Amino acid sequence: MDLEFKKCRLHDIPKLTKIAKRTFRAAFEQGNDPKDFKIYMDGAFTKNKMTTELINPDTYFYFVYKDRKLIGYFKLNQNLAQTDLKLPESMELERLYILVEFQDAGLGTIILHKVKEMAYKKDKDFLWLGVWEKNKDAIRFYIKNGFVKFGTHPYFIGTDEQTDWLMRYDLVNFNHQ
Repeated sequence: MDLEFKKCRLHDIPKLTKIAKRTFRAAFEQGNDPKDFKIYMDGAFTKNKMTTELINPDTYFYFVYKDRKLIGYFKLNQNLAQTDLKLPESMELERLYILVEFQDAGLGTIILHKVKEMAYKKDKDFLWLGVWEKNKDAIRFYIKNGFVKFGTHPYFIGTDEQTDWLMRYDLVNFNHQ
């Protein structure tokens, strides 16, 4: 199954913002307080915030296409752009989202392999991410793909302090074939 990965540019901000809102809403709106969720959405995906993130030289957004149709996106951070560790030997997968209608088709595994390959090619020792402790499907997915829990950190949706599991994949295990 062939997927195409396209690095996002400034002119992509409207499309990036639209898919970011749509996928985040689908993934988390139901499990959160409506007021807190609105506060989060109103701040996290503004044109200015997305532009600031995109122009950071240590942040990378990529669109994912299948049969020329946009199906998802991911965001990688390195160095000081990382939300937590900020280690030169690590890369953070901050976001990986697929539109609901394309989920459960094995696409996430293909995308995650591409992400691992990108981190490996940048000579990183490990890839890490934060995943909401209540997102059991995502946790199972990451464990199945070689990630292990190494800690936790707080994540705020509005005023609601939640807990993310910190998970890592050691790139020494990566088979780049």
